Amino acid sequence: MALQEDDFKKVISHAKEYGFVFQSSEIYDGLSAVYDYAQQGVALKNNIKDYWWRAMVQMHDNIVGIDSAIFMHPTVWKASGHVDAFNDPLIDNKDSKKRYRADVLIEDHVAKIEAKIEKELTKAAKRFGDSFDKEQYMATNERVAGYIATSKSILARMGDALTKEDLAAVKELIEELKIVCPISGSGNWTDVKQFNLMFGTKIGASADSAMDLYLRPETAQGIFVNFLNVQKTGRMKIPFGIAQIGKAFRNEIVARQFIFRQREFEQMEMQFFVRPGTQKEWYDKWKETRIKWHYSLGFSADNYRFHDHDKLAHYADAAADIEFKFPFGFKELEGIHSRTDFDLSSHEKYSGKKLQFFDPELNESYVPYVVETSIGVDRMFLAIFSKSLEEETLENGSTRTVLKLPAVLAPTKAAILPLVKKDGLSELAHEIFQELQWDFAVSYDEKDAVGRRYRRQDALGTPFCITVDHQTKEDQTVTIRHRDSMEQERVAVKDLAGIIEQAVSAKHWLKKMILYM
Repeated sequence: MALQEDDFKKVISHAKEYGFVFQSSEIYDGLSAVYDYAQQGVALKNNIKDYWWRAMVQMHDNIVGIDSAIFMHPTVWKASGHVDAFNDPLIDNKDSKKRYRADVLIEDHVAKIEAKIEKELTKAAKRFGDSFDKEQYMATNERVAGYIATSKSILARMGDALTKEDLAAVKELIEELKIVCPISGSGNWTDVKQFNLMFGTKIGASADSAMDLYLRPETAQGIFVNFLNVQKTGRMKIPFGIAQIGKAFRNEIVARQFIFRQREFEQMEMQFFVRPGTQKEWYDKWKETRIKWHYSLGFSADNYRFHDHDKLAHYADAAADIEFKFPFGFKELEGIHSRTDFDLSSHEKYSGKKLQFFDPELNESYVPYVVETSIGVDRMFLAIFSKSLEEETLENGSTRTVLKLPAVLAPTKAAILPLVKKDGLSELAHEIFQELQWDFAVSYDEKDAVGRRYRRQDALGTPFCITVDHQTKEDQTVTIRHRDSMEQERVAVKDLAGIIEQAVSAKHWLKKMILYM
């Protein structure tokens, strides 16, 4: 656990040192759980959003995008259930005076059990070598099977208690598991209470006539209230989807873990409208499609797992999370939900407007069912950033810090480096930089020795360093250095664009999804 904390501290430190993420309002001592994306970070974040948009909208002829407003009529949130039921179960430790999410305390306890499972599996894999069958070992080893059964039992009890809103049972489970406050070390807990997460504000010319509004806690409702507009203007036929990337706001009482849980965050959501009775088929299809998208980025499949929900939201008939192995353990990265017809039916009721689709094949109108995929941009950023950051020991005993970002997402695709700032090399390097700039995000770096510049670009996640030297003047070739392997090769200047394009194009990376079919 201490090692995980150290690794996470390195991630946070690197993010700030190299211009990825800053604390918001830092000169005023910051604002809790609010962060700014710096020059490198905003580029990485935009690339993540673009990669998602291409996969979800550009590559599907039955999915379109919208950008709905943050402010919506307050009745929207009454219809969606957020006003009455958008709560987190919170518990206070009487000794430390610190507040925690009760479900997170229990999940963290389960994570410790899962860490024991991983330890046993690692030992077994080392003992049995190539003959090790992970699935069989998990099923037959008494100790591991016991850990798995315990974890499932705890999560099932928590899910049942939360579904029934039996907060007393949640506290009872915390006490039974002997979960203590990480600060005070005591189990002296208050009762569990629900806290609403909505941010309220007002709109109007004067205080006495102002209307109460909310900052949206999710982007999905903007899609639902525009369902009919999009369907009619786009002449969309069931099944079809509406995608959106946008800001959401939640009054997280115990926001933590850097950008993992914030009060202001960004979501990439898609609501897929289907014929009633087909939602299970589409739910399974989108689970498969979304995990393939994650795999396409090149991280090991061991970093991902599905977690089927024991506690379902009141509107859902199926739900699962794609969890990612963050430095602090497996946590939710993306959610896939079968939302039934709850949202559109509820908005029909509150608005008095029909939100139905006439199906010519059935010759009848119905309220479509919805399958949702939703991923937090900030969590995706943290997942990619943390998994890409490595410290390598080289053959000569020295170390290098390298950010092995998927090339398609890297903020800068190539850095142009003149070997020296004389003999016309700077001018020649500038020419190459300006030509490549038309197609790629590239940088120019002439400060320090070339070795130091390599290390700096490694830490920034730049896939290629292109060194312009005296030979370049003679034969129009340059040295291109590959970030991950550190291999160098001599290539013609005219071939640079093609080499970079092959490595960084979204087409090249998204086609990897086919490999998992």
